[in-house]
Amino acid sequence: MKARRYSRKINAYSMVAPMFAAGIFASALSAPASAQGIADDIASMISGGTAKVAMRYRFEDVEQDNALDDATASTLRTRLTLQSATVNKFSVLFEADNILTLGADDYDSFQLNKYRGNHSLIADPVGTEINQSSVKYMIAEGASATLGRQRINHAAQRFVGSVGWRQNEQTMDAYSYNRVAGKFSIDYSYLWNVNRIFKGSKASAQVTDFDSDSHALLLSSKENWGTLSGFLYALDFSNGVGASSVTYGLSYGGTVAGFALNATFAGQSDYGDNPLSYDTEYLALDIGKKLGSLNFVMGYEQLGSDDGVAGFSTPLATLHKFQGFADMFLNTPAKGIEDIYVTVGTTVNKFALSATYHDFDADEGSADYGSELDVVIGYTVSPKVNFEAKYAAYDSDGFAVDTDKLWLTMNLAF
Repeated sequence: MKARRYSRKINAYSMVAPMFAAGIFASALSAPASAQGIADDIASMISGGTAKVAMRYRFEDVEQDNALDDATASTLRTRLTLQSATVNKFSVLFEADNILTLGADDYDSFQLNKYRGNHSLIADPVGTEINQSSVKYMIAEGASATLGRQRINHAAQRFVGSVGWRQNEQTMDAYSYNRVAGKFSIDYSYLWNVNRIFKGSKASAQVTDFDSDSHALLLSSKENWGTLSGFLYALDFSNGVGASSVTYGLSYGGTVAGFALNATFAGQSDYGDNPLSYDTEYLALDIGKKLGSLNFVMGYEQLGSDDGVAGFSTPLATLHKFQGFADMFLNTPAKGIEDIYVTVGTTVNKFALSATYHDFDADEGSADYGSELDVVIGYTVSPKVNFEAKYAAYDSDGFAVDTDKLWLTMNLAF
């Protein structure tokens, strides 16, 4: 009942946000202007704008201890980004992505082709998509409103992110309001559609778009003792009711006694038309310290469970950043999960190296899920050229199966 009270209150505002956004843009456009003046403004936006091309090649190999054939993907993403100049407080952004295979394409991307259900998963479907297409209006200094398809990343992307790791990003059709005033910042978005990473040139076994009536709010204050943030995510998906939830919490990031400290606590309940009724919690804590040339991080992350009915979920997160690169826990088990991890990293000339060990257990009950070792080696040639090799080895102790993944990536920017 508590979650449904939230639903009634927040849904009352579901039409206000887009109407408010439309009012901002309409009022700005209603100012008297000649046809020639409008044409001149458009010409200035184009002539003062920028065009960028970025290419990312990736070789990915997946081996699993099950009946599926091993997967190998050799993919190239080409991205064109057009950013206009700001004229009369307006600017326009357009970005398109093309993903294609170069050689090896023996993998299941959820597209309904001959590999579906026969090979291990690599969620990089081929195809061309408009990644971003938006209009931005500078309301005042430090404040802006954006309308259209856009990339939205909140904080560390644990709750809302663009899943930039995959070749096809997750972007939102949304209205966003951002303001920074001294120490205080606000980042609010109303999401009416979520463009997920599964959309390609062919039909997919996954839902490629969430039909959304959702709100994302992040408030932050930077103090001399650190940054304190509060957040609220009310996610309502008509074609993904099992992922609908309301999440609220606080996070802190700063330095305490020479240690880098990050802490987050959140609560979550069912929301919208989610058929499950549950309440659960989230807790994350990591402590970092640099000793000589080495960086050490120790952390604990708990996605709680409500008596095994449902686990704390983050369906809009950049999940690859959390709980191991092997991506074994993209969907939180009903019994929740506890992740204890240690990371050691260093930089040598143009090389960045890191290794992380994870130990995974159920939050509800005493089940051991497994453990994982992740290793990353990055090499930066210049700001426009870099290479990365990454390896993940998941050792199952009852959850899923032993899995090894290897990635070789090259990024080029023009």
